Amino acid sequence: MVKITALYKAKKATMTKNKPNEMIEESTPLEKVELLFDELTKWYGDAEKKELRVAAKFLMVALDKFEAHGDSDWRGLVMEYVDTMRDDPDKFERMLDSNRGKIQKKKSPDSVY
Repeated sequence: MVKITALYKAKKATMTKNKPNEMIEESTPLEKVELLFDELTKWYGDAEKKELRVAAKFLMVALDKFEAHGDSDWRGLVMEYVDTMRDDPDKFERMLDSNRGKIQKKKSPDSVY
């Protein structure tokens, strides 16, 4: 299982100090998903396997979006992620880390860069 990095934990701790909307605006897309995961997990209260239930919901939505918006080899891309997580968990952790922890500013469509 991939560990939650110290950076994510620090970001989450900061959320309690900032206004929730500010936190969401400053978060990367991956961090927003992680924050939503935490929120949905709390919604389940004391239910058994609540983290697994929430993860299953995310997986169902993700697979639906892969099929709807991916090319003909969307299944191959999904399996690349699964294989990387299984065969090289450190690489998978680095992939996650590279998508969190920095405020990534979207460039406007008019941007030259």
